[in-house]
Amino acid sequence: MKTKNIEEVIITGALGIKRKADAVTNAQQVVGAKELTQASSPNAVQALTGKVSGLQISQTDNSVGASSRIVIRGNKSISSNNQALVVIDNVISTADILTQIPPEIIENVNVIKGLQGSALYGQQGVNGVILVTTKRGSKSEKTQFTLTSSVEVTEAFKFPLIQQRYGKGYPGEPGFTAGDVDYNGTTYVPFENTSWGPDYNDPLISGQYVPSGLPQANNVPLYEKYAPVKDHFSKFFKNGVVYQNGLTVNSGGSDSYALLSINRLENNFVIQDDKLTQNSFLIKAGKKLNNLRIDGQINYISRITSETDSNLYDDMLQMPSSNDIRVYKNSGIEGFLSAFSINPYYTVDHTRFETNNDYLSGILSLQYDFNKHINLSYTGNLSIKNTRSDNHNDGFVAKQVYTDSGETVDGGTLQDYSGTANFDSYYINRIINTRNYYGDLLLNFDYDLTEDINFKLNLGNNIQDSYRTARSMGGSGLAVPGWYDIRNVSNVIQASNTNGAQLYDNLGFENNTIRQRSIAGFANLDLSFRDYLYLNSTFRIEESSVLSTTFDGEVHNKSYPYYSVGVSFIPTKAFSFFNDTFVNFIKIAPSYTRVGNTSAILPYETSEVGIIPSGYPYNTISGYGINPSQTNRNIKPEFVSTADLNVQLGFLKDRITLEGSVYQSDTENLITNANVSNTSGLNTLRDNVGKTRMRGFEVDLGLTPIKSAGIVWNIRASYAMSRSKVLELPEGVAEVNIYTPYSNRGIGVYAVLGEDFPILKGTTFQRDDQGRIIVDSNGTPLLSTELTNLGRVTPDYTLTLNTSVKFKGFTLSGSMDYRKGGVFSTLTKSLLTFTGAAEETGDFDRSQGYIVPNSVQLVNGGYVTNSTPVGGSASYANIANYFTSSTLQSLGEPTVIDATAFKVREISLSYDIPKNVLATTFVNSLTIKLYSRNPFIVYAKENRNYSDPETALSNGNGFGIAGTGQYPTQRSFGVNLKASF
Repeated sequence: MKTKNIEEVIITGALGIKRKADAVTNAQQVVGAKELTQASSPNAVQALTGKVSGLQISQTDNSVGASSRIVIRGNKSISSNNQALVVIDNVISTADILTQIPPEIIENVNVIKGLQGSALYGQQGVNGVILVTTKRGSKSEKTQFTLTSSVEVTEAFKFPLIQQRYGKGYPGEPGFTAGDVDYNGTTYVPFENTSWGPDYNDPLISGQYVPSGLPQANNVPLYEKYAPVKDHFSKFFKNGVVYQNGLTVNSGGSDSYALLSINRLENNFVIQDDKLTQNSFLIKAGKKLNNLRIDGQINYISRITSETDSNLYDDMLQMPSSNDIRVYKNSGIEGFLSAFSINPYYTVDHTRFETNNDYLSGILSLQYDFNKHINLSYTGNLSIKNTRSDNHNDGFVAKQVYTDSGETVDGGTLQDYSGTANFDSYYINRIINTRNYYGDLLLNFDYDLTEDINFKLNLGNNIQDSYRTARSMGGSGLAVPGWYDIRNVSNVIQASNTNGAQLYDNLGFENNTIRQRSIAGFANLDLSFRDYLYLNSTFRIEESSVLSTTFDGEVHNKSYPYYSVGVSFIPTKAFSFFNDTFVNFIKIAPSYTRVGNTSAILPYETSEVGIIPSGYPYNTISGYGINPSQTNRNIKPEFVSTADLNVQLGFLKDRITLEGSVYQSDTENLITNANVSNTSGLNTLRDNVGKTRMRGFEVDLGLTPIKSAGIVWNIRASYAMSRSKVLELPEGVAEVNIYTPYSNRGIGVYAVLGEDFPILKGTTFQRDDQGRIIVDSNGTPLLSTELTNLGRVTPDYTLTLNTSVKFKGFTLSGSMDYRKGGVFSTLTKSLLTFTGAAEETGDFDRSQGYIVPNSVQLVNGGYVTNSTPVGGSASYANIANYFTSSTLQSLGEPTVIDATAFKVREISLSYDIPKNVLATTFVNSLTIKLYSRNPFIVYAKENRNYSDPETALSNGNGFGIAGTGQYPTQRSFGVNLKASF
């Protein structure tokens, strides 16, 4: 409920406890239904992006079924989960479920940033809370219908910018059986995947139609013009189409309500045949029977995705700019444009990941009023999620023997030529079932102790029980092509081989049953004095099964207390001299919170659980051994102590609002891996050692420059900054490796003692004291094998701007943000450098050699400016050999670039049809909206559209490395219709 003044807003907080905004003692921001739906986002997580200060949302990929990472304010832990807790209708849920909730059914989202407001959730609320409240039926006895429908076109854009000077080929590589023309030091090779070929302006080949790619099935090659194809990466992607349709039915009475919401989402992705279909059903109803209040809801979501392997984008990035990939749509692998990469069209047809998700959740809420001061309430939830995935690859075996094509592949198959063309077929099935129970029982008291003092107390108990089973089966070698069934697999992956499927579809191989439980008692105390001074205090004592361990024949566990206290003081209500002044509202709210975090400890890790070692005792005989990675059975939660100060100001009757927060969180007893002696038989020992500190602040400015009967203009801008530093680590440990995705690349995400967290560390060029690159006598850079701090992953600061202008029936809205600083590693840049497509490999005359910029040589004990080309001489071949060398490709430093980005997230223009126009119809209201998402994006200058800084290979603490299998950013343009009757 929102009334005229900001201080009269009613806020729903942790456990559904409602307070006036004045009484809230922590920083939080509420995003309403209009903001969430202004650009018809297909999921609520996407709709939140760019609308809340201090909220960072990133995606692990840009595929049709992309997952998201949600972090509030920053990272408090180096090993534990730093993602925000998601609560939907007062029941703990997940970010994955939130991405499936249609924004149309959400009433509002309260982003609880200050930990004092989330402390009642205990260790699960340690990173802040995304508190979602879905809509409920109206109390009107008249049945109301609301229909929403939108259609949008999605396109991929922000493709890497590449050099347009040199085309396909490689120096000295034979391409034609009749001999090869020397094009100023290089050759044209029709089936190369690199752009180390002739200059596009070379008169010997410029603009000519030349054989291109491998010979086709008839052994005749295709011909393409030797000239750059404009936007050649984009030719593979199609325009996607997204349909969203929803129907909501409301009904009720003075003491009851009912709501039915049906929504369907169809996303035909920008990759051919990739598709997402989602159907969701929500039923909510409530009734008051004398002193008993009953509320219930059932939510069912069916989500089906079909997608191919996104690593096809890696193969696309290798494509020289003279090729139009559409020419090879029906050429398969043996007739593709390159002998060294897989035809993406073949991947689309023969590699599929099919996933079916079914989610069913039921919530029952009861409240019995003993009198007007005391009531007892219960909220219980049972949710069931079933996920079935069927992944397959048809494999490939080269059979065509090339003859009489005139290319040097003649006389053999593609496998004979490349040696790496063939790959295995496989089928892998996974079934994961999850059952969760969540229950809160609260006894609530509300008394006016005196005329000036109000007392509210909530005493409660929370029980959570999660049961998860995972079953996987599959293997390689499909005996009958096209039959995807375990009975058709020749080489079965053993159930004990947890990484057995990693080679095929990059996923693990789970076969386990896990149960996790927690029980807690808690208390919430609210005191208010004369409507201008408020105190809130919480206490929770919690016991989790992940800390259970068995020794000496007994089960041991320990409960831990978490607590918080906050004060809210409203000077403008306490002192009369503020009346009729420029300042109409002041709120000062300091708070302190101490909570724990055990998310880094998985179930059974504190118990003596054995493993089946690979190849022990023999390859064909399984054995049983002690797990070499152990967790101290007496391990405790990480404890996060947070001091927070929140100040709110209102001017000119809230035409101007200003809110600022400053905070510090110290995380002690970090759960990290300590060094252990090899003689112990252990690899690692996880224990409580270490400390981090997070500091930051946020400023939110709200303006209403124009407010009249005809036009209203609202602006909300914010500034947020957060820093995390590692203060302590285990004795003898200087750093902790958080994430290193590839062993052959010198780049990883680390937590380093005394440094900001997280940072990228990588191998680098050797440099002199002036920062110049040191080269050897052949002009080739010397490399350092030591890992060097290459920069902080998190931004220096973020700015957001949200605005809306309403003129008569028109509303123009926009949302944008600016991320300044920070770095990330993009492996796309490395790949484009290898292929010779990166701009830096083509902005000079290759026939004249390449002198490493800003480089020096050691001569007679001193460094002098280098004048020696790489390889020791001015040779095209030396240049290509340098940039394609495994040494340079494994170097971390060149992949790290500025993560600065400016994004216009949403723009929408809506029009409300005047009611007098609809007066003679059965339609109560009708709104037509045009919208766009991600219409405009600008990256840092050195990011030549290589990757979006918000994408990452990991959705955990190892974010900061973007891979070559992550699709370019997509933008959407659509129209939405909303009618009620």
